Amino acid sequence: MRVISLVPSLTLTLADLGLEPSQLVGRTPWCIHPESFVKNIPVVGGTKTPNINKIRNARPDLVIMDREENPKDVYEELTKLGIETYVSTVERPSDVPNLLLELGRRLNLEEKANSLAEAIEQELVACERGSGPVVLPMIWHEPLMAVSPQKYSGALLETCGFQVPDIDPNGNGYPVVTAEQIHSHGIEGLLLSSEPHEFSKQEGESICDAVEAFGGQRPWTQCIDGEALTWFGSHTLTGLRTFSTLCKDLKTADV
Repeated sequence: MRVISLVPSLTLTLADLGLEPSQLVGRTPWCIHPESFVKNIPVVGGTKTPNINKIRNARPDLVIMDREENPKDVYEELTKLGIETYVSTVERPSDVPNLLLELGRRLNLEEKANSLAEAIEQELVACERGSGPVVLPMIWHEPLMAVSPQKYSGALLETCGFQVPDIDPNGNGYPVVTAEQIHSHGIEGLLLSSEPHEFSKQEGESICDAVEAFGGQRPWTQCIDGEALTWFGSHTLTGLRTFSTLCKDLKTADV
């Protein structure tokens, strides 16, 4: 089977499921893991700007996409061309086992898919929800943006024990936030992601300065691995373990 992946985290997942490198015939420049798996795979455009001609010329049997990460018009164009697609829809970690099982079925890689799905289900059972600090996962600096619990990243943190307030319940899940909102929602800590914006500790402290200047209690800051936060699929296992451990550590530490 000839496969193109337009989703970085699912490219990693394909490798973890046991897809042969020779079967992957196209990727995005952000599909960087595992390096040995992707280094010789041609790029067919970005996640938001795939090149339809390059995809068609690669003659894929299946193009792997994500509802949020890839544009709908690309999906529609591929459908018109008769190119088969698989579109993931992951809103929370508990959606991932079914994603893995479906990919395993479509790619005839069911044994490894079953194993990974079971490992994630076991990790989900072990998670202690809702007893940790109130945090805001920060993903962008100008404007200052966070992730809500409506999205995978926020839901991951809540699954691991953190409390993530919904700053804008009627928004798109990625609210622009202010120092006033950080104060009014009782944010205890800011989790500074390394992607899509790589936050520096200094940038985080500047946000805290603004909260303090507004009259609020100064939040603490913690730099976090953006891939562990945002990459769903096989990497969900790493995310669950990483943030469950962090939540437990922060609950016992003087932050």
